[in-house]
Parts: sequence; C-alpha cells; structure tokens
Amino acid sequence: MVADVLISSQFARALETAEIIAPALGALPIEIVEGFGEHDPGVECDGLSFDEFVARYGSRDWESDPFNVGFPGGETLASFHLRVGEAISQTMRRYEGKTIVVACHGGVVDAALRQALRTAQLGVFEINTVNTSITELQLVKPGRWKLVRYNDHAHLAGLPRETQRAG
Repeated sequence: MVADVLISSQFARALETAEIIAPALGALPIEIVEGFGEHDPGVECDGLSFDEFVARYGSRDWESDPFNVGFPGGETLASFHLRVGEAISQTMRRYEGKTIVVACHGGVVDAALRQALRTAQLGVFEINTVNTSITELQLVKPGRWKLVRYNDHAHLAGLPRETQRAG
C-alpha cells in the first residue's frame, strides 16, 4: 500500500500498531490525533472490565439515546461521534488528495462507518469490528464515500487466538 500520512490515536495499543506498520508504509512519521481515540468512559470507569462496570453501575441502556450518559463522568455516544467526525473532517481537509492510514480503535471505526454510510449513531444494524482488522474507505467526491473493505482480518490467519484478541 502506498500511503502519504500515518496517524494514530494517543493510546498505546494504537501507537504500537502504527509503529508495526510504519516500515511497510515507507517509515512514515506517526502523527498523533487525539480525536481518533476510543470512546472515553471517564476516570471512574476507565480500566474496568464490562463485568466490573455492570457490578458497580448496573446495566445501562446503550441503544436508545445517544445523548444519554452511559458512563458516569464519561463521554456520551453523541459527543464521541462528534469528536470522531471532527477528526475525520479536519484530517481530510489538512491532507486533501492524500492517502491516509489511521491506527485507531473499533469504536472509532464503527463511528467512521456510520458517518460515511450516513446511518444512525445507534440501532438499525450492528457493527462488530474485529481488533487489528483493516477497514478501507475511499473518498469518491466530497461527502461521498466508498466502503472498499471492512473487518479484513486475513492477516491474522494462523495466529493463536490470544494474539488475535490483543489490540
């Protein structure tokens, strides 16, 4: 793949991925863009497993209201989608006409897909992005995206399952 720009979120797992793929992209420098960070659960919930979260806060309605605060002290789904959308928009303006690779997170990929496909932020259909999978979107013209591939994880074939879940 020929790329002009390599971007990563600020989180270690995305940075590690960017560092691993950088040599294959011509040793591009890695630019950190915090807008591509995963959905922020806030300090109270950061680091909790899902089971720990439910034990502490109970089950939440994650699907009916994007403005509902699902994580106490954390980012709403609506604000998460806005942040990701702004990061995409700013990056596309800054690097117009360039091929951009972004090492990010499943929730970010989900938000980007929903934005590109002009679907609702929640409901309608489920997106289950696999960790370390490749998703490729191509800008056809301003405001029109083409989904080239989604959830491509063929490069993980033959690896132990523990390795596939990391990321």
